[in-house]
Amino acid sequence: MLINDSAKLAAHALTSQRMRSFLTALGIAVGIASVVLLTSIGEGIHKFVLSEFTQFGTNLIAVTPGKTTTVGMSGAVISNVRPLSIDDALALGRIPKILGVVPFVQGNASTEYGKSGRRTYVFGVGPQTPKVWQMKLAMGRFLPDDDPRASRAFAVLGDKVKNELFGTQNPLGRRIRIGGRRFRVIGVMESKGQMLGFDLDDAVYIPTARALAMFDRDSLMEIDLLYAATVNPADIVKKVKSLLVDRHGTEDFTITTQEQMLDVLGSVLDILTLAVGALGGISLLVGGVGILTIMTISVNERRSEIGLLRAIGARRRQILALFIGEAVVLSGIGGFAGLMIGTGGAWLLGAIVPALPTHTPWQYVVLAETLAIFIGLLAGVLPAHRASTLNPIEALRAE
Repeated sequence: MLINDSAKLAAHALTSQRMRSFLTALGIAVGIASVVLLTSIGEGIHKFVLSEFTQFGTNLIAVTPGKTTTVGMSGAVISNVRPLSIDDALALGRIPKILGVVPFVQGNASTEYGKSGRRTYVFGVGPQTPKVWQMKLAMGRFLPDDDPRASRAFAVLGDKVKNELFGTQNPLGRRIRIGGRRFRVIGVMESKGQMLGFDLDDAVYIPTARALAMFDRDSLMEIDLLYAATVNPADIVKKVKSLLVDRHGTEDFTITTQEQMLDVLGSVLDILTLAVGALGGISLLVGGVGILTIMTISVNERRSEIGLLRAIGARRRQILALFIGEAVVLSGIGGFAGLMIGTGGAWLLGAIVPALPTHTPWQYVVLAETLAIFIGLLAGVLPAHRASTLNPIEALRAE
């Protein structure tokens, strides 16, 4: 039997049972569409979260008070953790290759001007914040380089706070009240948007010492360090640790590099993407079972045809190839349709819900289509083998 004849027989078998073929291919299409759509959402979220974290740059180190891991005695023992101070931040800023330092405190307070007011984030920061956090001013200037322990009562507004309190008015030089304390507005930040649910535009920036007093804190929440891109982060971490241990007498702090945060976050998000892809893979498995069922039924219905082919000289491997080919064609068509549905659905979802990012990873697309064909191949092997081993005389009697 010639290859051309085999192709015609396979095409005739598929087109003669259009509804059956359609439903079989649909099972695979749904599975592929599920894999593509779910992995597109997972990969989109992956890229979105990473971009959120890297909008402040990647050459950052965060120092926080306390150790993230404990060893030995119970937590009921009185802690000897020393607070992170402004003096610690100043000392860290003198380490070679450290380009900027932000002694950071955060809280919430009512921000008022005249009869207008709203509750906002209050960030206690230093004058190098725009450089370290990669932020820009829309007007005015940022906090001046005052004595950090006795800074003047200046404030810089986030874009949303400025619009809520002043509208189209120029806020520079105006006095506002933050947490019941008076501050003079000297600048307005450009819109930065949200980061993981935090609206950075709905914030006011005041000197760190003023924020510590406002929120009655004796410790900074964090010290952010910007280091030169040419420096090995491990070397900077080693110097930061050595200096703070000398100042505190013990390692009662945690140092985290942006690289470490991104590695951990990337690992978690990779698992998320694989997990949602695996959920879609269940649909592929169901589609494979459908092909197996349909091909088994087809073998039973076409026993006489198989017997006739064997009687006129068709070899077993040709019968095997005929039925496997039909299964692969069904799965391939279903896979292609699923790719179109999945990628189209991902694009449509991203257009309808811009807040839900989608990104179709083409390596998953190729893998999904390959998997669809492979499933069709596996699902077709058993029925095809059964067809090829039929006794031609017994098969002809089925007529």
